[in-house]
Amino acid sequence: MTGALYTWGIKGDYHTTTHELNLKTPLQAELSELVALATNELEKQNIASPSGQAKIKKIGSSYRLEWTGSDMDLTLEPTANPSIAMLAIKKTSLHRQFVQLHKAKGGTPFKVYAAGFAAALLLLLISGFMMAWQTAKLRQLAIASMSLGIAVFIVMVLSS
Repeated sequence: MTGALYTWGIKGDYHTTTHELNLKTPLQAELSELVALATNELEKQNIASPSGQAKIKKIGSSYRLEWTGSDMDLTLEPTANPSIAMLAIKKTSLHRQFVQLHKAKGGTPFKVYAAGFAAALLLLLISGFMMAWQTAKLRQLAIASMSLGIAVFIVMVLSS
């Protein structure tokens, strides 16, 4: 459902709070230092760190730390004043949290669950096809359904 809704621009909402951080030294584009600063500020506010991976995103001649998870996104970036940095904490709505999980922004336990679920669906599809193949009166329907499904998929990819 999240993928279908996302296709039509329904992505869920964020509740964003921004915080100015007073710095002793100007920010450097060093991932470990930026993560440590963000983590320290989150601990002060008694907020858990995002479940996803942190990365530095280059924006022209500037940069910012982006750290995403299923229930929160965080950005940390320098301002025009080198002694102040801006921290934005974006907490997700329930729908956005599912979108984030769909986009693999969750933690390892959910990623393991999703991979297992995908494997189970594939096994279900293969075993269903095998059972239909073994029944003479369903064999032709199984071939037609599989062929039509592949053809429609190819047409949709090529037409997009």
